[in-house]
Amino acid sequence: VQLQASGGGLVQAGGSLRLSCTASGRYFSSYVMGWFRQAPGKDREFVGAISWSGGDTYYADSVKGRFTISRDNAKNTVYLQMNSLKPEDTAAYYCAADRQPWDSWRSLNMQGLNTFSSWGQGTLVTVSS
Repeated sequence: VQLQASGGGLVQAGGSLRLSCTASGRYFSSYVMGWFRQAPGKDREFVGAISWSGGDTYYADSVKGRFTISRDNAKNTVYLQMNSLKPEDTAAYYCAADRQPWDSWRSLNMQGLNTFSSWGQGTLVTVSS
C-alpha cells in the first residue's frame, strides 16, 4: 500500500488541525494504521494507531485526550484530529500501515516492536506559542 499524508500547516498553540492519510492499493481495510511524528533533532515518536474497523485505538500518553484517530475505509483514508495543540507538538507527521490483526499489533507494540511496513511522506505541523 502507498500512503500520502496531507493537512499540515502552521497553527497557534491551543488550536486544532486535522491530518489525512490516503492509501492507494488494495486491502486498506485490513491494515492497522498508525501515526508517528519526528521533531527536528529528535527520534521518531509513536503517536497512535487504529484497528481495521476503527473500533480500537491506542495513543501515546503525550497526546492522549487531545488527539483522535479515525478512518473511513470507503475512502481509503485515516485521519488524525489534533486539538489543544502545544508548541511541543511541532514535528513532521507520518502515517504508516501494518497488515496484521489488531491484537497481534498491540502485543508486538507492547514489546516495543515497530511492525509498520509501509510509510507515507511526512506532513509538517508547526505550532506557534
